[in-house]
Amino acid sequence: MRKLVFTLFSVLLLNAQEPISLDEALKILNSQNLEIKAATLEVQAAKEKADTVSGNNWGKLDLIQDVVNSDSAGNVFGFKLESREATFGDFGFNEFLTPLGTAIYNASQDVPPSDMSALLATAPDDLNYPDSRTLYQTKLKYELPIFTGFQISSYTDIMRSMAKMKSLEKDQVINEKIYQLRKSYYDMALLENSIKNLKIILANIEKLEIMTNNMIAEGYAKKTDLLEVQAKKGNVERLISQMNYNTKLLYQFVSFLLNQEVLTIEVPKQNIEMPLLSDSVIMQNNLDIQRATTGLGIRESMVSAQRSNYYPMIGAFAEISTADDTFLGEASDHKSYTIGARLSWNLFNGGVDSSKVQEAKIQKLKTLSQVQLAKEGIKLQVTKLRTEVETQDAEIAFLQKELKLANEIYKNYEGRYKEKLSSMSDVIIKQSQQVQKILELQMAQNKRNERIFALIKLANGDK
Repeated sequence: MRKLVFTLFSVLLLNAQEPISLDEALKILNSQNLEIKAATLEVQAAKEKADTVSGNNWGKLDLIQDVVNSDSAGNVFGFKLESREATFGDFGFNEFLTPLGTAIYNASQDVPPSDMSALLATAPDDLNYPDSRTLYQTKLKYELPIFTGFQISSYTDIMRSMAKMKSLEKDQVINEKIYQLRKSYYDMALLENSIKNLKIILANIEKLEIMTNNMIAEGYAKKTDLLEVQAKKGNVERLISQMNYNTKLLYQFVSFLLNQEVLTIEVPKQNIEMPLLSDSVIMQNNLDIQRATTGLGIRESMVSAQRSNYYPMIGAFAEISTADDTFLGEASDHKSYTIGARLSWNLFNGGVDSSKVQEAKIQKLKTLSQVQLAKEGIKLQVTKLRTEVETQDAEIAFLQKELKLANEIYKNYEGRYKEKLSSMSDVIIKQSQQVQKILELQMAQNKRNERIFALIKLANGDK
């Protein structure tokens, strides 16, 4: 059992430490990166907002349930009317009919008529001071906008364009993270190559240190020569230590991008090639230009939305209801309906609508200028990046030749030192030139890669 557990643990450990290739890392990035996940949720929320505005075209259906208790004369009488249960008794007829009957009887007996004005002035207590009553009213109401001056359609277009804008922002986040991940992988390759070259130099210095010790023992070298060698050795070890530290930082950054711990990666074996991207393709795919163009569409829809204030607003509604002093009591007998339509048209508001339309037009013209500015700015960036890549290609070619020459010169001076034709200072100087050329070459290659990745990012990837 212990052997089985140990074997399984070893397999899991090996799988966890398998180098992650760039293609695998890009797949993990798209599914696991936290910023990309957040941007995806922003897109979904924007789409829901667009659906919310579009849903206004279908109107709304409300169920309204009222429960009211009151002893107000107007309310109680109104409750009875709503439930279709009003009677003549609610008007105080019992207080009116008795004196009226007496008057009619006296008239039939030839009794002189009395003054009837007092009868008409009698206040019916049943009407003015009714007992409290409870009303249960159930109402189903549907309201539908028939014509809104194209306002709903304009705002729907705006919200859909806003959803598209969020989608483009998400693409920008993905584009930026891909740029950072690719650059990290190629930076790692350059770091490993530089460390490899520095370790070769370190090995040469260690050989030189042994040779110097031997020459001191034979009386052919001075102790200061050994100190110079050891100082140079410490300097190279310090550079290697710094590069190892930068390697750790890169692994931490890659782990952050992929939202998981990354212990080792499969560094690219070849230098990044200049992509075959025409200027027209870059301009067509560039996300900044697409966002600016989408913003222009939003401004056009805003003009339409403001113009809707010039048009009448027409809506219709229908409702059915039932009312009783108990919940849904005799619902079919007490039901009622109401249907209707309304036209609302603002004929004058002091020129406010005109000012809003003009403001929207000005914003549209401003956005149009921003679109043109974005296009010109991207053209300038493309030209600049292409020139910088060409410059770095030439710089790298020169530095590679200079490094090769520096290596040969160092070997030559190392041999001359053995033959006592050069001093240790001369050897150290030539070795310093080696290290300098390695660092300069790494910086030039880093800059070249960064410019190429920036060019790819402008084109929204290498599609």
